[in-house]
Amino acid sequence: MEKTLLESRKKMIYEFICSDLYVPMKVKEMAVLMDVPREDRGDLQQVLSELVEEGKIEVSKRGKYTKQEGKSLCGIFTGNARGFGFVTVEGETEDIYIPEDEIHGAIHGDKVKIALLPKKPGSGKRREGTVVGILERGMTRVVGTFQKSKTFGFVVPDNVKLGQDIFIPIEHSNGAVDGHKVVVEITDYGSKRKKPEGKVTEIIGHINDPGTDIMSIVKGYELPVEFPPKVLRQAENVGKPVSMADMAGRKDIRDWQMVTIDGEDAKDLDDAVSLTKEGEHYRLGVHIADVTNYVQERSALDVEALERGTSVYLVDRVIPMLPHLLSNGICSLNAGEDRLALSCIMVIDKKGNVIDHEIAETIIRVNQRMTYTSVRKILKEKDEQERETYKELVPMFEGMEELAAILREKRRKRGSIDFDFPETKIILDKHGRPLDIKPYERNVATKLIEDFMLIANETVAQDFFWQEIPFVYRTHDTPDPVKIQKLGLFINNFGYSIRIGQEEIHPKELQKLLEKIEDTPEEPLISRLTLRSMKQAKYTTDNTGHFGLATQYYCHFTSPIRRYPDLQIHRIIKETLRGKMTEKRISHYESILPEVAAWSSARERRAEEAERETDKLKKVEYMSEHIGEAFEGVISSVTSFGMYVELPNTVEGMIHVTNLRDDYYHYNESDHELVGEAKGRRFKLGQKLQVVAADTDLFMRTIDFVLPEDAEAWGLDVPPEDIGRYRAEG
Repeated sequence: MEKTLLESRKKMIYEFICSDLYVPMKVKEMAVLMDVPREDRGDLQQVLSELVEEGKIEVSKRGKYTKQEGKSLCGIFTGNARGFGFVTVEGETEDIYIPEDEIHGAIHGDKVKIALLPKKPGSGKRREGTVVGILERGMTRVVGTFQKSKTFGFVVPDNVKLGQDIFIPIEHSNGAVDGHKVVVEITDYGSKRKKPEGKVTEIIGHINDPGTDIMSIVKGYELPVEFPPKVLRQAENVGKPVSMADMAGRKDIRDWQMVTIDGEDAKDLDDAVSLTKEGEHYRLGVHIADVTNYVQERSALDVEALERGTSVYLVDRVIPMLPHLLSNGICSLNAGEDRLALSCIMVIDKKGNVIDHEIAETIIRVNQRMTYTSVRKILKEKDEQERETYKELVPMFEGMEELAAILREKRRKRGSIDFDFPETKIILDKHGRPLDIKPYERNVATKLIEDFMLIANETVAQDFFWQEIPFVYRTHDTPDPVKIQKLGLFINNFGYSIRIGQEEIHPKELQKLLEKIEDTPEEPLISRLTLRSMKQAKYTTDNTGHFGLATQYYCHFTSPIRRYPDLQIHRIIKETLRGKMTEKRISHYESILPEVAAWSSARERRAEEAERETDKLKKVEYMSEHIGEAFEGVISSVTSFGMYVELPNTVEGMIHVTNLRDDYYHYNESDHELVGEAKGRRFKLGQKLQVVAADTDLFMRTIDFVLPEDAEAWGLDVPPEDIGRYRAEG
């Protein structure tokens, strides 16, 4: 049927179905009523199918057509390597499943319009939908591996969610050869019968070249690497030593005893701390680099910083928000040098209440650059040599430890949730190969800095909330009740419970749960499931509170070198302190801040995903060097197709149910366990397990484990004592 005829028939039939006289009917009944000849009924069916796809009409289980009463929804499409997908709709608690036949040309990342499909018998609770329109393409560029044939090439995308290869005409291959990692610009998104098409715009390097793997992730997430020349020139021009003019009108506290405390390899030192005791009260100073003095609003530096949104910390490199000329230079609070700061100076009583505070533009001079290791030695290990080296500072550190404990206890009492997960530290050689992976534990010094930054962030947020000035808050919404109920049911298996109110849960309940499970075998598992049941924190202009910290007031004030929201609120704070927050400026901030908050949240998510992806890649690479070795881990997740096992170094791999060779296993969903049909053996969440690394897939970023007694079937030679130890524990 030609397009114009099809469109006119669609219009006519849609108007007929929308008319008051229409009653729901099947295609046969419609054909009889409209006098459609038998040979043209295929055309009628085509018209009806297209109207269904567009979301204008719907068809019941009995095949009767009616006007689409269900609302059409808009959201972001997430693809899956197996062909189907999901659409995430803002405000909806659950993603909508899109079967493979209902995708209609959408690819991963697209903004789509969908219509809900009628429920099928036995389809479960999950709602299903059909894509009725592609509103905006989410991807215009793709990173992948080039493969060449005689007359054309194609690119296998790194992102498996894209689900299909991209055809590359030979004249658009840009000289790429087999095994090159490339960036492809999509020129045609394809159709049901035709692959997407593109042209190679950049060759990153060969798949086996050092650094190509991480750079492919950098390009895949479109992370900006180089700064534009204009931005670098501006950084050079503004990054001059502090002058008398810079100091004018500032509170001069260069004679205050203060330190920076950071990791050994940190170069951008953006926070310093000071402490004095005044009777029973503590005067805590949190002094933050005054980055806005150098990054003026709407300057090239500012535009670039907003575009980046955040610094990105990958396993082998940092992609900074600001050029190193600033972040490691004039904005870094280097010891013994005059620096401009924005200080939050708080008077805190012995119960941890901030009874007075001052936010001021200051001029500071840090006495000493301290490391977490050194402060830990002074406070925890009472190392005599370290205490002697820093003897003038030891009393201040002891006062800081005292105050940090008071602040932590106050937060604990109000219900603040503290997830003490070990971070992963991946050690690479000079070629980027992983040598070791170990958990990077928090210690007394890292916690001390966390406590001081938290109280400064709260104090600043509360101050500006009550001034009713436009601001960017860090908010964290109450968890979804359905997820909390699922968590409650799950923890009952371990003998724990949480009290859920009529409307919502109080953070204190989750905090109590985490305290109860401390040092138990199930602690890592329940902690992670609790975290997964909570929502993500984000930046907003409305102060809706922070559930996880159990506080009504919170913002990000303490890291303007690496986070744009901190930089943004520094500007607002300084204008307010200088009496320049006029109606015109208030109106300006009211207009720009919602977009700044939403953009910063999105940039934060991108950075987190890229960081996770590089970690995952290096973990797979590391385990590929340890095939055939035995490890002890904990079952971290159980599904119908197998179980995930996490090792103490945070590496996670899977034992596929098909590789459990001693029995046939079925999945018991209510108890999250795999149960052997014949022998009754059970594999349960939280259970300790000995495993053998059997296989890795760098492309899919997966690790396969097997049980020691199944290792031989994989051609792996495992020492008998490992198998014996496993069986004894089993």
